[in-house]
Parts: sequence; C-alpha cells; structure tokens
Amino acid sequence: MENCAILEQELNKLAEQISLLKEEIKKGKKENFSKLIELRKKYRKLAKEYNKKLSAWERVQLARHPKRPHTLDYIENIFTDFIELHGDRNFGDDKAIVGGFAFFENTPVMVIGHEKGKKTEERKLRNFGMPHPEGYRKAIRLMKLAEKFKKPVITFIDTPGAFPGVGAEERGQSQAIAESILTMASLKTPTVAIVIGEGGSGGALALGVADKVLMLENSIYSVISPEGCAAILFKSREKAPEAAESLKITAKDLKELGIIDCIVPEPRGGAHLQPKKIYRTLKRYIKHVLKELRNIPIEELLELREKKYYSMGKFKTTLQSRI
Repeated sequence: MENCAILEQELNKLAEQISLLKEEIKKGKKENFSKLIELRKKYRKLAKEYNKKLSAWERVQLARHPKRPHTLDYIENIFTDFIELHGDRNFGDDKAIVGGFAFFENTPVMVIGHEKGKKTEERKLRNFGMPHPEGYRKAIRLMKLAEKFKKPVITFIDTPGAFPGVGAEERGQSQAIAESILTMASLKTPTVAIVIGEGGSGGALALGVADKVLMLENSIYSVISPEGCAAILFKSREKAPEAAESLKITAKDLKELGIIDCIVPEPRGGAHLQPKKIYRTLKRYIKHVLKELRNIPIEELLELREKKYYSMGKFKTTLQSRI
C-alpha cells in the first residue's frame, strides 16, 4: 500500500498543477498550453501504473476512501428534482438509507441508497452507513411505491454492513434484510443496483437483488469484510490483506464469477480524484441499462431475474465408491 500511497500523492499534485494551468490558460496565458498537454500525459501514465499495482486490499482502501463520492453526491449530480421520502411507517426514519423520487433525464425513477456521510457529525447521524431494520423497511416501502406507479428502481450500495447492535436485532434486523431481498426479487418494475464503495454482507445484498448490477472499478462486494474474515479464519485482523485476496471481492473477480453484470471504469487514480468524471460515466451506464430493461416485458423480466440468481455459483459433485 505504501507504493500506491506515494503514487496517489503524486497524482494529487499533478491534478492540482493541471487545474492551475487550466485557470492560467483561461486568463490568457496561452504559452502554458504545451505544458498542460505534457502534464496530462504524465498524469495518464502515472495513473495507469497506479491502477495496475493495486491489490485487492488496496482496492478495499480505495472503496473506503473518505473523499470518495457517496449516494447523495451521485443523486445530486446525476438526477434532478430529488424528493426525499422519510420513515418506515412503523418505527422511525433511518438516516443511513436515503430514498425518494427523482428524474433521470426525463424519466421519473425511485432512487434508494446507503449514505455514510462526510464530516464527523454527519457520519454519526448516518451511523457510518450501517442501517437499522427501519432503514430496510423504509427501502421496502419505497420499492413498493415505485412498483405501484411503475417506475424503475435504482439503488446505490455503500455500507460496511447492517448495524449489529442489540436494538437492531430486537427490532428484527435479519427479518428486515430478508424481506428487502424478497421484495427486490419479485418487484414488478425494472431494477438497477450500483456498488459505489463498500458492499458489505447482507446489509448490501438487501439493496442488490436487481435486474442489472453495476460495480464501480474500485468498489468491493463481499459476504464479510476482510478484517472480519481474517479474525475468524486466521485469528488475526493483521491477515486482512491476505483475506481480501482470497475473498474475491473486487469488481474484476465478481464479473468473472457472474455476480455482477458490468464494471464501471473509474477515473485514473480513483473516483475521489475526478468526481465529475465518474458522475458523467455512471450516467451513461445507467442510461444504457435502463433503455435495455424498458424494452423487456415485465413478466419476461421477472423470469430473467429469477434465472439470473438461480444460476449463480459453481458446484461440483463427486461420488466416492465404498470399498
């Protein structure tokens, strides 16, 4: 990770220099144009080297980067006229999950996602993106509302996992997650899920059973965190980098395994370095998959969704003869 940290620092410096040169050129200093081209070439070369050197554990660190765009950032920059809806009509409003109607270009859609927050106070308010049962029940309510009005559902996944506290368990955490999974599996409207950061455990899967699952290049998706896996298998959290490799949690691994449908390329160096670029890129991908899903009759869509999830996993059965 040390080499990648050094490369990231260099990338940040180059990005700042490029930004300053752009401003100077706007002010009339045209002689800086050749220097700008040179710095851009250097940035692309360094970023390519950076991406090649990334291990699974380093991608975990990128997925958790504090400056990485979150759900509300994507909503603000990809959608318009977002109206947030609150509460599960049962217990309360969970700030770790946000959702509501919005327009994607000219199409009304339902947008739901985990939200971690940015500054310390907001992170505490959002419970660091770890939902309680009422968060998933809110999501279920909004999904069914979208189904009623025949609007596509787009979910953004970014959570370390569902909150494991005593109160959450007492209020039916596992049942809420199971009901959310079941709801998404049978929802009579097109669904798209996008892993934008951490996709941890059932807390992520509750928003991930979609017709199309997209995953940002430096995001992760796993049944357990590398630290949790290392603590169980190796009795030491220091083995987390080794666990990350074994878990196959990167976008590349999951695409090869057929768990996700598409990898969304990030700007060189990570989404946090060029957020505007990732907003534009992801918008194109969402537009493409929504167009594809809209052309499929709903009954056929449900059949395809069922086949998609039943076909996941590879098994080999061996018979041993008795002597």
